[in-house]
Amino acid sequence: MSGIGPVKAKELVDQGITTLDDLRKHEDKLTHAQKIGLKHFEDFEVKIPRAEVKELFDSVKKVAVSLDEDYILEVCGSYRRGAETSGDVDILLCHSAFKHSDKHHGDLLHRLVKKLLDEEIITAKISEGDTKFMGVAKLPDHKHYRRLDIRLLSVDEYYCGLLYFTGSNIFNTEMRSHAQKNGFILNEHSLRPLESGQPGAALPVSSEQDIFEYLDYPYKKPENRK
Repeated sequence: MSGIGPVKAKELVDQGITTLDDLRKHEDKLTHAQKIGLKHFEDFEVKIPRAEVKELFDSVKKVAVSLDEDYILEVCGSYRRGAETSGDVDILLCHSAFKHSDKHHGDLLHRLVKKLLDEEIITAKISEGDTKFMGVAKLPDHKHYRRLDIRLLSVDEYYCGLLYFTGSNIFNTEMRSHAQKNGFILNEHSLRPLESGQPGAALPVSSEQDIFEYLDYPYKKPENRK
């Protein structure tokens, strides 16, 4: 169940709580996130069709652009890799005026989440920080509640983040390993050359293709990153 890992599961089983009905009788033993996972357990088990992911993303993007035309958004994860269904909707958020060097990024994520709540697209918050939101969303004409994650990155981190959050995990591991073998450190924030064993300044990246070219790694379209 969403929000319950092996340690918590063992703790509950040791207390004789072994079924969903048992959990519903002992919700006081659950965190806020776990209570939401329990409430929407059946819905979260249902895969999201590709068309519904797009519809939900389009709704989020419409709200974002109505707030500020300089928002940049993209769906990542299995959807961007071309999957016909997804487990959740994972959106990468950026703003053209938000640089990594900025000490403050205002409420770029918070104001979008608030507006999505006002529009009743987001129905519940699991957690919300300055750069990451996890929650629940539902489209008006759809039956199921869906897990929604939104991550905010600065504009100079955007393409490294887009690469990373598109995945797959296997592809990301291969890319990071190749980068290290060739004297670079690659993560979701930046690509940096290793200088005397230490990461140097982040390289300018204006597209995913830039990352592949720096690393002399054959470019793969998202749908080929299995």
